[in-house]
Amino acid sequence: MAFADRRTRERAARHRLILSTARRLAEAEGWDAVTTRRLSTEIEYSQPVLYKHFSGMEDIAEALAIEGFRELADALRAARAEAGTAQCPLRSMARAYISFARDNPALYDAMFIRATKLRFAADDTPAPLVAAFAELREGIAAVAHGRDVDTLTELVWAALHGLVTLARGGRLRPEYDAERVELLATQFSVES
Repeated sequence: MAFADRRTRERAARHRLILSTARRLAEAEGWDAVTTRRLSTEIEYSQPVLYKHFSGMEDIAEALAIEGFRELADALRAARAEAGTAQCPLRSMARAYISFARDNPALYDAMFIRATKLRFAADDTPAPLVAAFAELREGIAAVAHGRDVDTLTELVWAALHGLVTLARGGRLRPEYDAERVELLATQFSVES
């Protein structure tokens, strides 16, 4: 029994090592630098060992995307809790979302830009994706004023994603980042 437990722990540690190494490489050098050959060299295991954990780079990126959604949900939850009832939670949540994307560009790409099989609003949507949406939804519900909360959440999410994507591409004036977040929160907080 102890032998099986040890093997399970070792397998979990290798799995974690593969993901953390892929994430480190992607954040440092971009996704093009992350290949199964490079990963096997970096983690000092053969490619067949890597393939025992993941069928290929798509599976690795998808696993990291799921990890990213878990982290985003945590960041949004913390921002909402920090805002409390004294202020509109949408402002702090929008700042947290944008900060998350800025601080984790390769992870954000895995979550939203790279092609994956992950789907939202489906029966097989992984729990971390549902949790990230639910956290944002909680903040939106506080300012929905009778509007459809799910649709409003999708719209805010799309707006935040657009801000992130345009800013990363150098298509927005960086000195106005705070003003854009304030305006976004104000627009979505106003009763229709």
